[in-house]
Amino acid sequence: MRDQREKQQAASEQLAGIGRDILVLTRNELYLNMRFLDVALSGFSYVMDLSAEPAATDGFVIYYHPGRIGGLYKENRVDMCRLYLHMVLHCLFRHLIGRDGRDRRLWDLACDIAAESITDSMYIRTVRRGKSWLRQETYRKLREEMKVLTAQKIYGSLERWDLPERRLADLEREFFVDSHQYWPEDEDLERKQEIENRWRDQSERLETEMETFSKEASSSAGDLLGQVKVENKERFDYREFLRKFAVLKEEMSIDQDSFDYVFYSYGLSLYGNMPLIEPQEWKETKKIEEFVIVIDTSMSCSGELVKKFLEETYGVLSEQDSFFHKVNIHIIQCDDTVQSDRKVTCREELREYMDQLELKGEGGTDFRPAFAYVNELLERHEFQQLKGLIYFTDGQGIYPAKMSPYETAFVFLEEDYEDRDVPPWAIKLVLEEEEIENMSGGKSEEKGDTAWI
Repeated sequence: MRDQREKQQAASEQLAGIGRDILVLTRNELYLNMRFLDVALSGFSYVMDLSAEPAATDGFVIYYHPGRIGGLYKENRVDMCRLYLHMVLHCLFRHLIGRDGRDRRLWDLACDIAAESITDSMYIRTVRRGKSWLRQETYRKLREEMKVLTAQKIYGSLERWDLPERRLADLEREFFVDSHQYWPEDEDLERKQEIENRWRDQSERLETEMETFSKEASSSAGDLLGQVKVENKERFDYREFLRKFAVLKEEMSIDQDSFDYVFYSYGLSLYGNMPLIEPQEWKETKKIEEFVIVIDTSMSCSGELVKKFLEETYGVLSEQDSFFHKVNIHIIQCDDTVQSDRKVTCREELREYMDQLELKGEGGTDFRPAFAYVNELLERHEFQQLKGLIYFTDGQGIYPAKMSPYETAFVFLEEDYEDRDVPPWAIKLVLEEEEIENMSGGKSEEKGDTAWI
């Protein structure tokens, strides 16, 4: 009995060793052709796991079924190289931690399509193979809706397409490469942060490497650099950013923090219905009171996106702990001249403005008139404590030469992911169309043409 157990253990160790050897050989083969991925390729330990079909990763370990990867390696080393690279790409783009409440099945498929689209775009012998008709058509339809095939955008398309079960299963079979069984749950915040810390550093290092030292090699890497740039772009939290414009001021409100319940209770017990102390009716709070929104009304900014941008402002305005009851917000429309200025003092007025929104202008883009106009408002004492200005634009215009006396942010709707030369005194925030649409929490009911699947 003991001899049998020892034989089984020896056989298991032998299988594990063969699996590790295959993964090391695959890693080395990829490294010889993709030196810019050197650190990322070597960022795993290897553990045998017979439940992995054929392999899986948690961001730190590659779990493998020795029989499955052995068969892949024997039949076609290209498929084995693609499997390894596929898992590395999941990690570099933090697909493992990006679900955030999305439907798991659609998210898994979106991540697989995103990773495979990069591998399929590469002109590198070790991962190059032909594409099926379904795969080509999937990429074609997706590229009609987006420039860069990120998992987040692909997920949005899959939701809109609302595919029947049979067609969804066809896509899953076409793009399946690895198991996602070790991806953390949304609630596992500590594990998610560990993965983010490890792989964001790797991803940023890869971007620098590809843009500087490995330009020639990265030209054969297809869409990898473009997607790395998108994934590394700082995410935009509009609510958090608006709080930068907060000021400290007293407002009429019960101050529970300074209220002493001991004296209050003692008074009630001593005199029956007469507390010795009552809470203060004025409270010092830090909230947003005054700021300016400038909307670029040139040809490049659509009214629907502007409305969604204002919708998010309305959402923040509705939060009791963000704004004072009375505010002083100026919404200015400007192309190469100031077209209109609407003063908003409460959320009801902002709602009315949005319902009746009509963009005026459609000329060229010049940022200077808006800043000159705001300076005039300051001289006329229209503002008591102006903290900031947000300029919603595509960024292609003439900037002011002088720094403004208030904090300024240019918010770009960016589709080509190229840097804009913003003055050093201004803040640059980059938004994708999808992010603005997500702000308002709305989903398009329009379904795409899915007859090709």
